[in-house]
Amino acid sequence: MISIERMIMKAHPGKWAKVEVINKKYNAVESRLGFPPKKRYECIMGSHDLGTFIVERQWDSIAAMEATYKKAYADTEYQALGNEGTSIIKSTQIELYTPLP
Repeated sequence: MISIERMIMKAHPGKWAKVEVINKKYNAVESRLGFPPKKRYECIMGSHDLGTFIVERQWDSIAAMEATYKKAYADTEYQALGNEGTSIIKSTQIELYTPLP
């Protein structure tokens, strides 16, 4: 069953340019590891603070998502990006959705 992963992230003030730099690095690593393409959105109005952005992916199944993340967490390049991101990203909230019939 299809699952939609939605990550809501808030960047530290003044770090937006670094968000874009690290995103390009993540794109290369995630592509190599088999992540599906992502869509990115920046909050410009609503209940989230400025500096909030959203990354969404559609997975074929939760099992496929889990297997890909398991591979990613064992990958040293992916781990290094996570460490680099701690100085850029203030908070992350992850949500999973399934389409309704």
